[in-house]
Amino acid sequence: MISKERRRVYFLGIGGIGMSALARYYQSRGAEVSGYDLTSSFLTRQLENEGMAIHYEDNPTLIPAHIDLAIYTPAIPNDLNELNVIRQRGITLIKRSEALGEISKEHFTIAVAGTHGKTTTTAMVAHILHDNGIETTAFIGGIAKNFMSNFRLSPSKDSILVVEADEYDRSFLRLQPDIAIINSIDADHLDIYGDKEHLTVSFNDFAALATQNVIVKQGLGIRKAGKEMFFGTDATCDFRIDGFLSKGGSSTFDIIENGEKTPVVLPLAGLHNIMNATAAFAAARQIGISAGDIARALQGFKGVLRRFDIRVNNGKHCYIDDYAHHPEEIKSCLSAIRNAFPDKRITLVFQPHLFTRTRDFMEDFANSLAMADELILLDIYPAREKPIEGITSEVLLERVPMKDKQVCKKEDLLQLVESKRPTLLVTMGAGNIDRLVEPLEKQIAAW
Repeated sequence: MISKERRRVYFLGIGGIGMSALARYYQSRGAEVSGYDLTSSFLTRQLENEGMAIHYEDNPTLIPAHIDLAIYTPAIPNDLNELNVIRQRGITLIKRSEALGEISKEHFTIAVAGTHGKTTTTAMVAHILHDNGIETTAFIGGIAKNFMSNFRLSPSKDSILVVEADEYDRSFLRLQPDIAIINSIDADHLDIYGDKEHLTVSFNDFAALATQNVIVKQGLGIRKAGKEMFFGTDATCDFRIDGFLSKGGSSTFDIIENGEKTPVVLPLAGLHNIMNATAAFAAARQIGISAGDIARALQGFKGVLRRFDIRVNNGKHCYIDDYAHHPEEIKSCLSAIRNAFPDKRITLVFQPHLFTRTRDFMEDFANSLAMADELILLDIYPAREKPIEGITSEVLLERVPMKDKQVCKKEDLLQLVESKRPTLLVTMGAGNIDRLVEPLEKQIAAW
C-alpha cells in the first residue's frame, strides 16, 4: 500500500506511455490518482475508465485542492502554468524517473536500457517471466500484446520488477537494478548529451549500478567491474546467435550458451528483434529459467503495438506500423521489412520527431529514409520544442536521394493513401502519427 503521505497523487502528462503505467501502479496501491494532459487519447480514455480524473486544459484551478505528491515528465514544458503553481504551493514534486527509482528499491529489478529496442526487450522479459510462473511487475514503454497493457502488476511484495530504463535526461541513473540490459548505444538526445561520448559515459554509469549482471550487446564499449555478459554473433559472446533467418514476419535462430544450443522460433522479423530476444533470454537465464522454457515462451511472444506491428497482411495489401524515430531504428526496421517481404514495393510514411533530432541527424535521416521505394513525409512533431529556423520536413525531403517523395499534411494522409493504394504501407514516428494507425488499418483492410 501507498504511505499516508502519498495517498493523493497528481500527474502532469498522465497520458504518456511511461506516466500512464506509473499512474496505474499508484492507483493499484490504493492512491487516489488524477492528472493533466495536453490532449485526450486512447490511453487517457482508458485511465478515465479506470476511475482517474483527467483534464486537458492548463488551468491551475482544476488541480485538486489536496495533493500529497505531484509527478511530472520531462516532456512537460517549464512554462506550464500548472507546473509552476504546484511549485508555488510547495507540493512534493518529483520526476517520473525518481518515482520509478523509489519503486525499484523495493524489488529485485531487471532494468532494460538502450537507445533502441528497450521496449520490445522489456516486454519480452516480462512475458518470459510471467509465462514461467514468476511473479512479475512490469513497466513497459509500449502496449505489450501479451498483456494488452503497458503495465503489469503482481500482488506479491516479492515480485520481480521489469522496467524500461530511459536514457533521456539521464533518467535511468535513478534506478537501482540488480540485472541491467544494454542492447544499443547510438548517438541520440544530443540536446542533452552533446555527443555520443558523453552518452556512452552515462550508459557506463548505468551499468555500474547493477548489483549482479550487466547483459550487453557486443561492441558497445561497456565494461564495468567484471559483471558483463555479452550477447551477439561473435564467437566470444556468452550468448551467441547462430543460424538466424527471418522470413514473412518471423525468425528462427539458435542461441549458444556454454556450448549448449537452444533453437528459438520468434514470431517477429529482423536481426534487431533476434538481438532483443537474446538479451531477454540471457536475463531470464540469470534468474534460473531453463533455456527450453525460455524458448517456449518466446515462441508465444506476440510483440508490442507500434513495434514492427503488422496491422494488415491479406495477400494483396500489407500495412506495418512502427515507432522508429531515429535513423538507426529506421534502417533496422526497413531492412527487416525488405527481408520479410522482398517482392513488395515499400511506401513509407514518416513523421519526424523533434526539431533538434531532425537537425542533428539530417543526413542520416535522408539516407535511412531512402531505403524505402516511396516516401511521404509529415510535418515535424515538435513535442516539447519550439521550431528551429531552417529545419522543416521540406528541407529534409530535399536531402533524401530518391524520386518518389513528397510532403503531406497529417490531415490529408488518409486521402493520399486511398488514391495510391500501396501494396506495402509503412508508418513510422514517435509523435501523434499513432492517431492514424487505426483509420489506416480499417481503410487498407477494406481494399
